[in-house]
Amino acid sequence: MPTPSSTAFDLDDINQTLGHQPQALVEWAMQQGQRPICTTNFRPFEAVILHMVTQANPNIPIVWMDSGYNTEATYRFADEVIKQLNLNIITYLPRRTRAHREALEGPFPGVDDPRHDDFTQEVKIEPFERALSEVQPDVWFTALRAEDTAERAKMQPVSQSESGLLKVAPVLHWRAKDMYDYLQAHGLPNNFDYFDPTKVEEKRECGLHLQH
Repeated sequence: MPTPSSTAFDLDDINQTLGHQPQALVEWAMQQGQRPICTTNFRPFEAVILHMVTQANPNIPIVWMDSGYNTEATYRFADEVIKQLNLNIITYLPRRTRAHREALEGPFPGVDDPRHDDFTQEVKIEPFERALSEVQPDVWFTALRAEDTAERAKMQPVSQSESGLLKVAPVLHWRAKDMYDYLQAHGLPNNFDYFDPTKVEEKRECGLHLQH
């Protein structure tokens, strides 16, 4: 995976100067690599980040790891946003369908079930790692927000992995009201009927952003 220049910018300086300016941060980050992507799960307020990145680059690949366990409302919401923003969507699915998995193992395991880690690996982390391997992005936009979990509150808007992947969370410091106001200002849809079986609890990490 090609590495964005680590000498072209100072991460601490960028986080301080652009960390509270989402659109400016998006536009800066777009210039730092050749293959940017934005990941999405079509959770509440997700249209914000999707609108921001497509304003800067209408053709940016939007990578969706569809676990197969989304609510019907989430699938309808995803279809609406994809059409409204004309998203260049790339969907990654688990190796097994939900029907196949449940026929052999039953409903998804709860967070206290020892099988839950394997379930998360199968339906979310493996598809994401496959996406990274196939798309080979050098800039990764994500809609992480500090108020989501205690772990995310410790993160910075811009970070860089050992492999050189630049991870950018433009709305990290935004609260729900900021997100709502942005949706209203740009006539974007929203949906709160959302459930992630790899997290189950709203303030719990699934592990993807702790590993990557």
